[in-house]
Amino acid sequence: MRIPGWALGAAAVVVSAAVLAAVLFSVVAPDESAQPAASASPTPSSPRTSPPPKKSAPANEAEAERRRARVWAPAPGTRWQWQLTTPVDVGVDVPVHDIDGFGNGADVVRELHRRGRRVICYINVGAAESYRPDNAAFPPAVLGKGNGWPGERWLDIRRTDVLAPIMARRFDMCRDKGFDAVEPDLLDGYASDTGFPLTAAHQLRYNRLIAKLAHERGMSVGLKNDLAQVPALVGTFDFAVNEQCAEFGECRRLLPFVRAGKAVLHVEYNMAAADFCRQTRALGFASMRKRLDLDAWRQPC
Repeated sequence: MRIPGWALGAAAVVVSAAVLAAVLFSVVAPDESAQPAASASPTPSSPRTSPPPKKSAPANEAEAERRRARVWAPAPGTRWQWQLTTPVDVGVDVPVHDIDGFGNGADVVRELHRRGRRVICYINVGAAESYRPDNAAFPPAVLGKGNGWPGERWLDIRRTDVLAPIMARRFDMCRDKGFDAVEPDLLDGYASDTGFPLTAAHQLRYNRLIAKLAHERGMSVGLKNDLAQVPALVGTFDFAVNEQCAEFGECRRLLPFVRAGKAVLHVEYNMAAADFCRQTRALGFASMRKRLDLDAWRQPC
């Protein structure tokens, strides 16, 4: 640790006036750029007389936080449209459109921007889809059981060495097309029979990686479902996307997002709007009823 200036002054009383002046000057303006000596750790004979300085965040982490602060994210209660079929009905008059990242080009995103909309990029990060142009990038070792949707197989999310570069390229595509945010689907595979021994810890690690990839590319990112891990992930994700929390009596599990000032974009498929809208409006959600194929039809609350 640095020796206090007063000790130096006391030790220097026997030196010349010029040296004494220099020492006294160091008391007034100590050299803050000096580094502590390697042998200066406190011992019983040399107790620490002041608390250690707080460590600042590394420059790259601080810059990442500044970038994230500038990223757009939907505000709580923002009206939205979710359409995964094509062509997209760009005439739906809502501030936010969530559309398929592969199925729509930069021209669609530009047209929505021209109309004053923000656009979310839907990407499946939890399952391989045989109809996607990059499907061959997934080696057989990471492909698990089918998930019930035609042409889809669960991914072994433990293999981040394989999956991270693929998802990075997909998010590059979203960024390059001009999307403002990402909706990564199937972030809760650990709760399903995937064919792999996935745990909650594996899922948390993977989900945080997905959020990091989006933020590094200047896009916000939504937590899709995964209600059990909301408390652990609300600080990492910028908004939530949920299906059927009213049907299954789980909507209050999304309240950490609301309390954090983050949007919850919510849909129901099997309930009449009159049966859930009052509840979800009171919770602060942006809710609507949709058909399961997620075409252009919508019934907002």
